[in-house]
Amino acid sequence: MPIPTIAAIETTEFQLPMHGELRWGSQSSLAVAHHVLVTVALSDDSRGVAEAPPRPTIYGETAATVIAIIRDELAPRLLGQPADSAWARMAPIRNNHTAKGALDMAVHDALAQHAGHSLAEHLGATQARVRVSYILGIGGRDEVLAEAARVVAQGVRVLKVKVGRDWEDDLARIRDLQTMFGATVDLYADANETMQADKAGARLAALREMGLCYCEEPLPVEQVRARAALRAQDALPIIADDSAFTVRDLQRELELDTFDILNIKTPRTGYTASLAMAALTHGAERGSWSARRRAARSARRVRSLQRDRRSSTRPNCRFSSSCARRSPIGRLYLWMAGSWCAKRWPCRLTRPDCAP
Repeated sequence: MPIPTIAAIETTEFQLPMHGELRWGSQSSLAVAHHVLVTVALSDDSRGVAEAPPRPTIYGETAATVIAIIRDELAPRLLGQPADSAWARMAPIRNNHTAKGALDMAVHDALAQHAGHSLAEHLGATQARVRVSYILGIGGRDEVLAEAARVVAQGVRVLKVKVGRDWEDDLARIRDLQTMFGATVDLYADANETMQADKAGARLAALREMGLCYCEEPLPVEQVRARAALRAQDALPIIADDSAFTVRDLQRELELDTFDILNIKTPRTGYTASLAMAALTHGAERGSWSARRRAARSARRVRSLQRDRRSSTRPNCRFSSSCARRSPIGRLYLWMAGSWCAKRWPCRLTRPDCAP
């Protein structure tokens, strides 16, 4: 079946009011989502749609810049060209992550329609259901707890808790959440690069002892050596996000060994680069049961036995259900809506009571 060409590209700006303002990092906030709907039509009348979520404080994009770069630079490179070459043809345009990501996703959506497949089938999905996490922003105690109660009542069982403005307040908020939900809800932290290198190790250890699963981007991205050193401490599994916007970024982070889990957000890398990043992460370690992995598992069991001898009481471990869940196609995870996460197996946990 010949590959159709791209016949038309349309952009539509829209706004989505949010249920309360989302606050994160040192000063970022979002009360209304200003997004762009991208529609791609192919020469066989197949159509695909995707959403570009520009974030000025993260990517430096706005709805206006997304529309402009698509109109002036990206569309002229794609119109009339084979649809399966779209990502490669956009490569010369640097940055503009969500504009290129939305175009790539819309193209894949159209190609799936062209082939008579669902988008999931087109991308090679092997599961019909996945766990998602909900981002719980920084805010007043009553406000945050009410929001958490609402989404847990709707079925969410993983909460990503934003931290970084007031450490004692962060810890109190996490304790409140644990009191409310106990072991029924998994928690992990997102520091959005707000920790200091000399305090990060102790703070990750504190989160570990509280039973949190991971911490996302504890240190500023530019502190490369400090991030590598923090990862080497094995205080808590670290999620890479802002440090790995692109395949090129990921190659650097793998070389420096700065993370345990990769958060791949399809809105900024499209489906093409997202799949490439997942494959690259999987290939960073040779084979699922290499000698290195077997040694890591054995070391965890030894530490578990040692801790059992020291204490008859130990904190409940929730890693086995949330951290050590493997999919049929390898170490692929979905922790937030629209974001693929590829896990390097096994994570190097120092929690002695964790035996994934």
